[in-house]
Amino acid sequence: MSRLAHWCFLHRRRVVALWLLVLVVTVAFSRSIGSKYNESASLPGTDAQAAITLLTDNFPTASGEGDQIVIEATGGADIRSSSVQSPVDAALTKVAAVPGIASVVSPYSQQGAAQISKDGTIAFAVVNWKMKAADVTKSDARKLIDTAKTADGPHVRISLGGQSITNEESAGPGLSVAVGAIAALVILLIVFGGALFASLMPLLTAGIALFIGTSLISLLSHVMDTPSVSSDLAVLIGLGVGIDYGLFIISRHRSAVKTGLSYEEATAQAVNTSGRTVLFAGITVCIALLGQFALGIDYLYGLSAASALTVALTMASSLTFLPAMLGFLGPKTLSRRERRAHTEKGPVADDAAGFWLRWARFVERHRALVAACALAVVVMIALPLFWMRLGSSGAANDPVDSTTHQAYTTLSKGFGPGYNGPFQLVTEVKSTSDIQAFDTFLAAAAKTPGVVSVTPATTSPNGKVALAILYPSTGPGSRQTVTLVNTIRDLAPEAEGPGHPAVHVGGVTPTNIDFSHVLSEKLPVFIAIVVVLAFLLLVAVFRSLLIPLVAAVMNLLSVGAALGALNAVFTWGWGLSLLNVPVAGPVDAFIPVLLFSVLFGLSMDYEVYLVSRIQEEWHHRRPAASHADEVRANHFAVTHGQAKTGRVVAAAAGIMILVFGSFLIGDDHVLQEFGFGLAFAVLVDALIIRGLTVPALMHLIGPANWAMPGRLDRIVPNLSIDAARANDSR
Repeated sequence: MSRLAHWCFLHRRRVVALWLLVLVVTVAFSRSIGSKYNESASLPGTDAQAAITLLTDNFPTASGEGDQIVIEATGGADIRSSSVQSPVDAALTKVAAVPGIASVVSPYSQQGAAQISKDGTIAFAVVNWKMKAADVTKSDARKLIDTAKTADGPHVRISLGGQSITNEESAGPGLSVAVGAIAALVILLIVFGGALFASLMPLLTAGIALFIGTSLISLLSHVMDTPSVSSDLAVLIGLGVGIDYGLFIISRHRSAVKTGLSYEEATAQAVNTSGRTVLFAGITVCIALLGQFALGIDYLYGLSAASALTVALTMASSLTFLPAMLGFLGPKTLSRRERRAHTEKGPVADDAAGFWLRWARFVERHRALVAACALAVVVMIALPLFWMRLGSSGAANDPVDSTTHQAYTTLSKGFGPGYNGPFQLVTEVKSTSDIQAFDTFLAAAAKTPGVVSVTPATTSPNGKVALAILYPSTGPGSRQTVTLVNTIRDLAPEAEGPGHPAVHVGGVTPTNIDFSHVLSEKLPVFIAIVVVLAFLLLVAVFRSLLIPLVAAVMNLLSVGAALGALNAVFTWGWGLSLLNVPVAGPVDAFIPVLLFSVLFGLSMDYEVYLVSRIQEEWHHRRPAASHADEVRANHFAVTHGQAKTGRVVAAAAGIMILVFGSFLIGDDHVLQEFGFGLAFAVLVDALIIRGLTVPALMHLIGPANWAMPGRLDRIVPNLSIDAARANDSR
């Protein structure tokens, strides 16, 4: 690592020029080709996927994106009055001519007669696209919105719902990123004593990686299914870890400069110590993210690959671009006051002192009590996890001033919340008797408790598939809706009779329910794979069995606390009004998987940074004497390692919390969930886990922290972060 740092420092112009060239080429290439994001998820073996396959193969107009134009009569008018119907009919005629629209079912047509509320004040038109939501461009969706709203007037209020409308209204994380970056800069200025250039370096390093990363994600969408949210989540993750990686390296560089090393040697030492931490922490994050491939759900492949790619780029820029920039900065990594003090007083020893040393000594003195109390607090925070309800956020969670939220509210008022999440009932048709059996099933389904209505069956153009729409009485995120899906599926074989093709229950809501079920089943395997791989990596890094074991358990507790808090806030509704979240509901099904991937890796950042510094102190001071001496040496190493890293870990955590928390000010519900989960987890992890629990447990365990069976020590490759020890092993 030191050779890499020396080379980047000496060839800094070449390194910076190469990064800038890559940046220009990838951004230009990405903009010229564009993106091809895909929001659909394939769930082989599920009932919802069977329905999708039948419709895609035989009923293309029914398998495309379906949006709703919601019409509300105002000012005491009736939906059938000429003052309402005339402008609506004119607007729907124009909508039918919008490029990409396959059909429009008007509430004034015979087919749409049931699309008018009983009180005659609310109605909706169904708009079917020729393509899926992912293929409907924002400009196409905007044309639909603008055309439909031409009916707005003194007696008519138009709102629209559907995935393509939601996609069009999504503003992206731009404001959140800006707020998070400014907040991070403020903390960096405080930590670095007002050294402006040093404070800007982590932001610049992360920014270079993020611009390249988002451009590559756009290109990635052409070769693998990648949802559009992948880019936003990658920015969220990359910004947090990128700034932290820069903070770790620059902090060590500044400390080395203050001890009297030259700028080149200080850079080499920083990369050879904190750089190793960045390398292995980044690898752990990537392992955790790519572990999602073990779930076998293609929707997550793009998410995990995009996030891992961004983390890898931030890691690479921190280990190459940042050392090169430190070569350009030279003495400017210190503030003027620090440079003046360095000139007047000379080198300063890098010793633990002040608040963080007092904190570390407090943990040492009260280690048993600290460990017990800290673990109890984390377990209590994690308890709501056992009542977590997975599902999918919908228009109810959109900003209250968005047209999708208004459409959701209006539909719920006129027809009930279930009209925002209808089911598609699909069956194959091989004979006339199959149609009769399907009609029998539809009649039975219509009488099922929790069902508002069921439309008559419609046969596909090729006559091979029949389709009906079922409207439940409860909304997409309701527990009763999940129960109803299962009830209808259980009803199908009994109602249609033997010898007839199966009836499949599909649509957005049943698909999301199946998605949640599949993830819940596969989550334990995924967690086991990630934990085992991370454990093996840490065994090779720290040459210990107990340290990786404690790290794995503590990381799982951090994730559990994050998910528990997430459920308490977003599902139970605790403190929603303080967090800019409109309504409570189920947690999006893929959020726990993604949170676990990222949090397990991020927790390892602090674990590796903390324990590697403790390990340095242990190897430098470990006596070749009695067990009692080793116990004292372990206490000294843990206390001083914690004291020397406390300020940086606190600053890194503060940056993470502000960056992730800034996504709560945006309007994207998924990013709000993800941002809150990450911010809260980092708070718990840095303050309780790394600040109290891990050091207390290492004090309690004693010299056994560093025990490694001889046979295993010979087998496992040496990836030690302790630079001196790694060099000695070679």
